[in-house]
Amino acid sequence: MNRKIFVIDDDENIRELISLYLKKEGYIVETYESGEAGIEAIKASAPDLVLLDIMMPGMDGYDTLKEIRKLGQVPVIMVTAKDETFDKVLGLELGADDYIVKPFEPKELTARVKAVTRRFQNTEKPEAEGIVSVPNLTINMTDYNVTYFGDVIELPPKEIELLNYLVSHPNRVFTREQLLDHIWGYDFFGETRTVDVHIKRLREKFDRSDNGWEIKTVWGVGYKFKLE
Repeated sequence: MNRKIFVIDDDENIRELISLYLKKEGYIVETYESGEAGIEAIKASAPDLVLLDIMMPGMDGYDTLKEIRKLGQVPVIMVTAKDETFDKVLGLELGADDYIVKPFEPKELTARVKAVTRRFQNTEKPEAEGIVSVPNLTINMTDYNVTYFGDVIELPPKEIELLNYLVSHPNRVFTREQLLDHIWGYDFFGETRTVDVHIKRLREKFDRSDNGWEIKTVWGVGYKFKLE
C-alpha cells in the first residue's frame, strides 16, 4: 500500500515542489497551507508522515508539532530555510523525528522520508510495549504514560522512549551513539548532543533525592539507569 504524506507549508511553490518529488517516488501526497488546516486533516485521517514547515503565519511549525503530538505518534520531519534560525534540539525535544534545510535536493528529501518511515515501521521492540516499573516510577508504552510518585508526568515522545529504554536495562551502560541509534535510528541525521540534552531534561523532571534510582553519567562512556 502506498504511504500517505502530508505537506504543511504556507509557500505554494514549496508544497508543489515537494509533492512533485514524492509523487514520483510513489507516495500519496496531500498539501496544506497552514498548521490549522494540517491539524484538522490529521484528525480526519492520520498520514504515514508529515513534512512540516517551521516559519508559518498564525500557528507556526513548533505549535503545530505540539498539536500533532497530542494526536499521536505520526512521524514528523521539520522543514526550515537556510537563513532561518532553527533550534534543531528544540524541534527534536518537541517530538520531531528529523529535519531538512531548504533548498534541498530531491534525493535528500526522499532519502530522509524513507529513513524516517523505515525507522517508524521498525519499532517493534520488546521494550516498546507494555509497562515497566521501578520504585516511584511507572512507564506505560501502550499509551506513552509516565507516572512519578503517583503523578502523571508530561514528556515529549522521545524523552519517554529514552527513559523507557534506560529503565528497561537497569545498571547497563550505553554510549551516546548506542542510545542515538536505538531511539532515533541508525540513519538519524543529527548528533550525539541530542542525547545529552534529553538526559538533562529527564534529570530536571525526575530530580527527587528519594527516587531509589538515578540516571547516571559514566564519564568517558555514556549513561546508565542506576537502580539502588
